[in-house]
Amino acid sequence: MIWDQTMIQLQEYPRGVHLITNEVLSNGPELVNCQVGLLHLFIQHTSASLAINENADPDVRGDVERHLNVMVPENAPHYEHTLEGPDDMPAHIKSILVGPSLTIPVSDGHLALGTWQGIYLCEHRNRGGGRRIVATLQGRW
Repeated sequence: MIWDQTMIQLQEYPRGVHLITNEVLSNGPELVNCQVGLLHLFIQHTSASLAINENADPDVRGDVERHLNVMVPENAPHYEHTLEGPDDMPAHIKSILVGPSLTIPVSDGHLALGTWQGIYLCEHRNRGGGRRIVATLQGRW
């Protein structure tokens, strides 16, 4: 059994839902020799999240962003945590709803994603800055 862990530093992304599969594959643990395993991704932030969804039609990413904004609006009168701007508290709530981590199977040196699946960074802040993801690979070589 082999374990490998890498810190992935993402560039700054604007608010929205962004396909980052290639960045994860380029900067994460080397998968090529892993016959069977799991890649666990954990984002070290409370105002961004990770998801898996369609990687083909960019309209999906826009629709997800718009839906989250309807579900969790800015400037809701019941928010008490408002000192960091109107996008901050909604970003924390969206991060809880979508989640901070993913576990993806690895088979024969590749992520075992479905045909139309990709890894998303959900950036919930207007200016969230660069984001860090801890990528941990556990597997059999």
